[in-house]
Amino acid sequence: MKHTYNKIAVALLSSLSMSAFAADVDIYGKANLSLQSSDEGEGSFTEVKSNASRIGLKGTHDLGDGLTVIYKAEFQVDLDGDSAKGDSITDRNQYVGLAGSFGEVLLGKNDTMLKQSQGKVDLFSDLNGDIKELWVGENRLADTISYKTSKFNGFQVGVTYIAEDDKYIKDSDDNIIGEPQDGVSVAIFYGDKKLKKSEFFASVAIDSDVKGQSKDKAVDKQTFDVVRATVQGKVGGVVLGAIYHTQEGKDGSEMDGFLVSAKYKVDKVTFKGQYQTANHDGGDDKSGITVGADYSLAKSTKVYTFYTSFDMDSGEDQDYLAAGIEYKF
Repeated sequence: MKHTYNKIAVALLSSLSMSAFAADVDIYGKANLSLQSSDEGEGSFTEVKSNASRIGLKGTHDLGDGLTVIYKAEFQVDLDGDSAKGDSITDRNQYVGLAGSFGEVLLGKNDTMLKQSQGKVDLFSDLNGDIKELWVGENRLADTISYKTSKFNGFQVGVTYIAEDDKYIKDSDDNIIGEPQDGVSVAIFYGDKKLKKSEFFASVAIDSDVKGQSKDKAVDKQTFDVVRATVQGKVGGVVLGAIYHTQEGKDGSEMDGFLVSAKYKVDKVTFKGQYQTANHDGGDDKSGITVGADYSLAKSTKVYTFYTSFDMDSGEDQDYLAAGIEYKF
């Protein structure tokens, strides 16, 4: 355990020495913990859960002539002290790249373009209602090269190339189920996902031969072809979002689903709701609904509550009731 803390300490201390020659270095993070009652089919239990809490460093370095270095090293930290295998620190996005009039190109570990294409439509990301519970495609992968064009009239194109460095593809039981192929994730974006610079955000994204597995383990870990269309905008003060998603695994399994979300802010309180479906070929239908509210204490801090319920045809239904706090720095 001690060497894992040393690893992140060295990374952060190194960032201080980098400030001597880098134009911009930021140390940032998020602490998000909740107290919740969870029922995953075998009776309810109480837990304190760390929800993708993280710490990292990021920055830029102006090289002149319109060229800039971009870098990030981010780590997930399980603040509840209850992480699997006793390792409380795991890798998140970690990359280095160049940006200029051509756009930006990044090498390392990063979210695929399909994952990025969801924008801010998933209102319960990192919590139990996260869309990755029922769908594949929420991938953060190593050995990637990512490229995004500059924006033109609000449009932007992104491509992620995933180099396959394994000899074989294996399922969750470590059985060999195929030979690897390099994967590609492509997306077209329009607008601003924060809805501050545009009236709406929209995207269309495609994964080809990209590894994936939903958290409900409805399909074994394998490569998938995925198509996803996303839209979000404001209507009379309400932020509405929708995603259509379809996936096909290399074993022939197929699934399609949709998600709708809505949020409305009244003073310091934001009310949120979300509904997601996953209809598998063969009649195995699944759905999840989450409702919740955030109360802003400051720009950096909020307290929140949510209730999530999953209806699983072939598995155990799941229910989660939680209250938590999130602090960003």
